[in-house]
Amino acid sequence: MNEGLENTPAPNPGDGNAFESPAPAPAEPAPAEPIEQRIAKFAGTLESAVEKVVKGQPGVVRHILVALMTGGHVLLEGNPGTAKTLLVRTLSKLCALEFRRIQFTPDLMPSDITGTSIFRPDRAEFEFRRGPVFTQMLLADEINRAPARTQAALLQAMQERLVTADGFDHELSEIFTVIATQNPLENEGTYPLPEAELDRFLFKLMVDYPEENEELRIFQLHGAPKSSDEFAGLVKQHLFGTGEIMGMRRAVMQVEVRPDIANYALQIVRQTREHPFLRAGASTRAGVMLLRASRSLAATYGRNFVVPDDVRELAPAALRHRLYRTAAAELEGTSTDQILDDIINRITPPR
Repeated sequence: MNEGLENTPAPNPGDGNAFESPAPAPAEPAPAEPIEQRIAKFAGTLESAVEKVVKGQPGVVRHILVALMTGGHVLLEGNPGTAKTLLVRTLSKLCALEFRRIQFTPDLMPSDITGTSIFRPDRAEFEFRRGPVFTQMLLADEINRAPARTQAALLQAMQERLVTADGFDHELSEIFTVIATQNPLENEGTYPLPEAELDRFLFKLMVDYPEENEELRIFQLHGAPKSSDEFAGLVKQHLFGTGEIMGMRRAVMQVEVRPDIANYALQIVRQTREHPFLRAGASTRAGVMLLRASRSLAATYGRNFVVPDDVRELAPAALRHRLYRTAAAELEGTSTDQILDDIINRITPPR
């Protein structure tokens, strides 16, 4: 009856775990993936997701993501019908950001943007009613349709992420981002943005017509009528949210910028002040923002260091709206981008 126990070796009195199977050795934890590689995956996933809705604009999508990671604002310029509004709506949904849109018109008032105080008879006091600027991603559609007084209502919000009303400061979201659009074709009934407001935008991105094969894909996707539910299904998944974006903002500040890369950006900025076709060049703030954005761009490519190509890629977007051509350049039809290309090609990048 106890035959099975008779052949069992006697336990060692000094071993309390003699009848227990030895514990397996703990597995070594997998090495953490570098943050820049995770950011690169985010960028690729975001571009692929946006491509389901907006075709042919991958560069614009990546640069808007760079602006989000840098904490800057974006001015989109393109002809009507190039999906600028759709692009911004899609990005806000994929990033799980609160989104609001303001259609700028000549009769738009500053209080229509920032908010207004209303009298509450039951409490015998004024109450501040917040305007659409209190959001995370604000689309300022056709921003140059509103007069300068209304445009100026965005200045403090864009720079300080604050709105001052009735002597009190009201804080905006820490991720508050303005993406403004304007139409380059129509000048009648428009008000050019003042230099101070243009300088608040990190990038001015040109949204052009897509390539022929991409345009054919657009016709196939959007040519047939679709319900709003079918269209919403294309962007129903949130890729990441505010926490991830703020984490990326902190992470990109650790991306290395060598002294020779900083000097390369400095030479580009200083050459804009000396070019014969420019009456005003880029400011010091423009150069600082160019380098900060280059850090973010390097991270989207999976690197923890900036290379000259990062600066070259972003220089037109970061500087074109901060340069002012001379009358001679305008008469000759030389564009700001052509002047920037001339400046960049004349400067030898570091190795």
